[in-house]
Amino acid sequence: MKPLPTKSPLALCMDSLGLVDIAEIDSNIHIRLMYAQADNFTGEVLYDDLTEAYLHPDAAHALIKAQQALKALHPAYSLIVYDAARPMSVQKKMWDVVKGTSKSKYVSNPSRGGGLHNYGLAVDISILDSLGIPLPMGTKVDHLGVEAHITQEGELVRSGKLTEAERRNRVLLRKVMKEGGFRTLPSEWWHFNYCSRDVARQRYKVIP
Repeated sequence: MKPLPTKSPLALCMDSLGLVDIAEIDSNIHIRLMYAQADNFTGEVLYDDLTEAYLHPDAAHALIKAQQALKALHPAYSLIVYDAARPMSVQKKMWDVVKGTSKSKYVSNPSRGGGLHNYGLAVDISILDSLGIPLPMGTKVDHLGVEAHITQEGELVRSGKLTEAERRNRVLLRKVMKEGGFRTLPSEWWHFNYCSRDVARQRYKVIP
């Protein structure tokens, strides 16, 4: 019998907090944490010892519904998660990289309670095609700029910064995520919240 892989201390901490390892409840959802490698907007590795994607059980089950909605429309497609539950300790590292720069408006300030990732209630996500290649969405997943905004996609198409096919792919992602119970973030096509920040603070606990 093949031994199970040993989990890192951070993953074990997530387990102890009652968070859910997405891969353990749906192995068809792909995981590729962008902050576990330096190829992200900070240019730094923020997850030194985490490769698993965790969510609060409420958000995790909503994600399963979104995957099912996608499979109903495109059986060969699958969701891919780039970030999910993010401990506040990691949020502080991220904030230290961007504070005092133009990028700071895209990162929740930990001294103000952080964001939905810090509760396990947000996910950064996209779609893989039948070959396991991400559908083109017009920008990289953590592109910080107007090209990633979902509120200006019509103008982005008209100006040639976004193709109609890329816009349709974004619409598909939003459709299945909303069917799962998530809500959008206007400035980032890949980011979805399970609830509002006020609800998170009232009903859920921050991940330290």
